[in-house]
Amino acid sequence: MAVVRWNPAREIDTLHREMNRLFDDVFTPAPAWKSFSGYTPAAELEETDDAYQLKLELPGIKKDELDIQVTADSVAISGERKVGNKSEDPSKFRSEFRYGSFQRVLATPGRINHQNVTADYQGGILILTLPKAEEEKNKVVKVNLG
Repeated sequence: MAVVRWNPAREIDTLHREMNRLFDDVFTPAPAWKSFSGYTPAAELEETDDAYQLKLELPGIKKDELDIQVTADSVAISGERKVGNKSEDPSKFRSEFRYGSFQRVLATPGRINHQNVTADYQGGILILTLPKAEEEKNKVVKVNLG
């Protein structure tokens, strides 16, 4: 094992780099797939032979407060969860709920027929049925043995 001399300047340099990394993580904008406000609804994607089924947890949001836009290869959902009844006395009110606006863009694994998307919203769960495009359903891939 080699003996290494202790160098206080190296220790300070390491601390300086770690502090810079910490502040970069805090002040760097979130990637496009994350929410802009820190509130990101959970999503679940299931594939069947004919369609993809996308579910999002959106409790406390009214369906007329949601904006859903679908393209051939992605789904964009945005909305806002508004603060409900809040007590006049702040010492008597505590909440762990997340409020504010959100935007979530999800890429689909394959192309979809975005003209025939159906949506259902019950019990705070948004269910989108995204039918696959015809060329995706009939896609056959030839596998060559080496």
